[in-house]
Amino acid sequence: MQEDFIHYLWKHKKFELSGLKTTQGKTIQIVVSGEHNHNAGPDFFNAQLKIDNQLWAGNVEIHLKSSDWFGHHHETDKAYDNVILHVVWEHDTEIFRKDNTEIDTLELKHYVSKEALNNYQKLFSKQQKWINCENDFADANDFLLSNWLERLYFERLERKSEDINQLLKNSKNNWETVLFKMLAKSFGLKVNGDAFLSIANSIEFSILRKESSKTENLEALLFGQAGLFNEEKEDTYFNELKGIYKYQKHKYNLSNQAVTSPQFFRLRPPNFPTIRLSQLAQLYHRNTNLFSEVIAATSKEEIYKIFNMKTSKYWETHFTFGKQSKKSIKQTTKAFINLLLINTIIPLKFSYAKHLGKTIDDEIIQWMTDLESEKNSIVDRFNSLKPVSNNALHSQALIQLKTNYCDKNKCLQCAIGNNILTN
Repeated sequence: MQEDFIHYLWKHKKFELSGLKTTQGKTIQIVVSGEHNHNAGPDFFNAQLKIDNQLWAGNVEIHLKSSDWFGHHHETDKAYDNVILHVVWEHDTEIFRKDNTEIDTLELKHYVSKEALNNYQKLFSKQQKWINCENDFADANDFLLSNWLERLYFERLERKSEDINQLLKNSKNNWETVLFKMLAKSFGLKVNGDAFLSIANSIEFSILRKESSKTENLEALLFGQAGLFNEEKEDTYFNELKGIYKYQKHKYNLSNQAVTSPQFFRLRPPNFPTIRLSQLAQLYHRNTNLFSEVIAATSKEEIYKIFNMKTSKYWETHFTFGKQSKKSIKQTTKAFINLLLINTIIPLKFSYAKHLGKTIDDEIIQWMTDLESEKNSIVDRFNSLKPVSNNALHSQALIQLKTNYCDKNKCLQCAIGNNILTN
């Protein structure tokens, strides 16, 4: 039994409400159950209760056992002086306020149905499962699931918005800088995302803009900060870029000591950091006001056009410096640009609209439902339980569900878990 379960029962009144009595035999009528408090202090604020027909206003504290009141030292804490009811699963002792006045107690186990208890025990059984409700997930109501996934997606967007706001603060309110850092991380994908972000963090955006007139200058700047010139190579282009970077490093007083070195290991050659950094350099060579273009875009086709990017000519016959390969045009694919849309462009549009005091939720939903569902282990596993992910909004929501609810056993805060408990 978790204390959270009692919180859930009290908050949603999932117990027999008629005939409620305190352990002292007083009648209880719940007028207002109170505001759930997730911080320090009593569990529910501003409750209103009729105890023996006397109306009380105050707070409600919840524990598994009455004796937990003393275990948590509430009897000496003035923050609990305004508790009007102690709700417990098992009453094992009388409890008192700091001034030694007795607090009325409700022993909840007498008013909860066996069915609710069985559903709870089934959900939180110790049997090893991928998610607690995997045996019941297929039976989840489609309408409930659809609404919950939409809410989860916006919950995920809000969290990303907090990260973007921190980037904005660190960038002195420069949205172009924020976009550059976000794109750098996305171009690095999962393996090199943090490394590419550290590269972006090591370069003032004003320097990037000054060097954007020539592709080779941008490549020299990005490759140099990535530490890709540390070796000696008999390669003309390598040594040309290395010479440019040496000048840039002196001119701008650059340092890459805080940069994480990008990895080549276990990557498909088209995702090598050399290829992705070259594409990023081409992007900023071609677009001097990228943020404005992204914000103005009203369709994914416009985004495809903006981010349809090739490498510089050298990389058509190379994946790494000094080692020639068969000629191939290394171009950003629609699948890659879709990842940029999901992880960078749409969150940026959402955050920028919030910054301006605007709401574009309907537009965001349209963008996300128009994109294909991502394919990863989390989405695939949910789809094996019930075919549920039909678009990118669903796949992002399922990632949020697994990482922030299922993995943390927050079933009582989940719409699906709630539904299982009440059925």
